[in-house]
Amino acid sequence: MITIYHNPHCTKSRQTLALLREHGVEPEIIDYLKTPPSTTELKRLVKFLGLTPRELLRTKEPEYKAARLDRATASDEDIVRAIVKHPRLMERPIVVKGGKAVLGRPPENVLKIL
Repeated sequence: MITIYHNPHCTKSRQTLALLREHGVEPEIIDYLKTPPSTTELKRLVKFLGLTPRELLRTKEPEYKAARLDRATASDEDIVRAIVKHPRLMERPIVVKGGKAVLGRPPENVLKIL
């Protein structure tokens, strides 16, 4: 089973979904803006990606500065809480297969886990 954390308004997310389908994969689609990941789920995604929570942040979103995440003292827990509260802060798309995940930036990254 392959899952994509998808934002249908994001060009890269749409391109990644199209690429999966071109390779015969019909993933489970989670519109994470409508169904945000829980704290536990987000920590699992970070682990599968091999990233830190900070590396998963979209720093150009207004919520980034509003939550004061630009401070070096913002902890991983602060960042996870902020992403759960404001899912727009999460870099996208994320494609998960088993215990592995990749960011679809560029979309061709997903081919690594197919």
